Amino acid sequence: MSITKNTNFLLAFILLLLGSNYVVAKTIYTGKEFTSIKAALNACVNGDTLIITKGVYREGNIVIDKSIVLLGENKPVLDGELKYEIISVKSNFVVIKGLVLKNCGRMVMNDPAAIKVYDVKHVLIENNTLLNNYFGIYLQYSQGSIVKNNVIKASQKEEHQSGNGIHCWKSDSLQITGNRISGHRDGIYFEFVTHSVVWRNIAENNLRYGLHFMFSNNDAYFTNYFKNNGAGVAVMFTKHVIMVNNTFEENWGDAAYGLLLKEISDGYLAGNIFVRNTTGVFFDGSNRITVEKNVFQSNGWGMRMQANCMDNVLTHNNFFGNTFDISTNGSLTLNRFNENYWDKYEGYDLDKNRIGDIPYRPLSLYSVIVEKNPPAMLLYRSFIIGLLDKSEKVLPSLTPENFVDNNPLMKPFTR
Repeated sequence: MSITKNTNFLLAFILLLLGSNYVVAKTIYTGKEFTSIKAALNACVNGDTLIITKGVYREGNIVIDKSIVLLGENKPVLDGELKYEIISVKSNFVVIKGLVLKNCGRMVMNDPAAIKVYDVKHVLIENNTLLNNYFGIYLQYSQGSIVKNNVIKASQKEEHQSGNGIHCWKSDSLQITGNRISGHRDGIYFEFVTHSVVWRNIAENNLRYGLHFMFSNNDAYFTNYFKNNGAGVAVMFTKHVIMVNNTFEENWGDAAYGLLLKEISDGYLAGNIFVRNTTGVFFDGSNRITVEKNVFQSNGWGMRMQANCMDNVLTHNNFFGNTFDISTNGSLTLNRFNENYWDKYEGYDLDKNRIGDIPYRPLSLYSVIVEKNPPAMLLYRSFIIGLLDKSEKVLPSLTPENFVDNNPLMKPFTR
């Protein structure tokens, strides 16, 4: 789509939102009528389109306090020179598209960003490239805003000296869609964010989490890809979160997980793939979560479920090639396993109904020992450990009695 067609479309969009009070809206260019972005902004009124032509602009902090469309032509560069917040949005109904923003300031006290949205609604940030910024895109007290198809890259080395790629604070009804984030502290961060969607994003090589939820209820994230982060996703102190069709891959480390669920309740985890993580999913104080149709493959631990979890239902999940499919740190479990596929199951199916005729106990004695004494991993694959596990399966005595799948599948579940 040409720049003219883009302009016409976005202009129609913003005029529709604003109403019909603006009879004539202007298109203003930098480099032709004005030599700077700030000078061009001063000439704008609500409903105008400002097109920034190709070039490098070093103008410090640019404040948008009008409802305008800000378009980049041929990817102009706005350079914060490691001193300034680059764009501050302080008006409703703003569109920012087609820019390269780099080198925003590093002032830890006020969290500067390449684009920061301050207590306004319906901001669209789309198809921008953000390079080497402290925070990439920062939304605070925003409603109905969209962050879409941006590339956000940094090369931060220390967590305490870096910000997040997309940071959302006390906001509602956001759409975070199709972005690619790497090299930040957290790829995407939600705190006190409600009724929002995270969809089709790629977060990889971030220092801490690919996606981090804190106190953010009634949200959904689906069809995202989280690879090689400090940990894939953390959902903490939250309820009513839907987690569907995501991929968690190669999140390795002593305290790394594909997904950490801490103090959450009434969630839905389905259709996800956990492959080659230290731990696929770690449950801690998490209750009433439905876990179904997920794949756990080639992880250290497919799932670690602490004893403080209850009323979770796990059904129709596939466990392949994990060192430990499941582990726990207690003697009592109040969760239900039913009709999952376990590649370590050695039972039979005489009635040919594709369900094993004898129950399966996925919790090995060795996993219980390792959970309490991590150095015991040194004995992995030893003869004595194999003997202990076989004995426990024949005569269970040390593993929780109700940690059992009464109807294990004979073949993997297919979606």
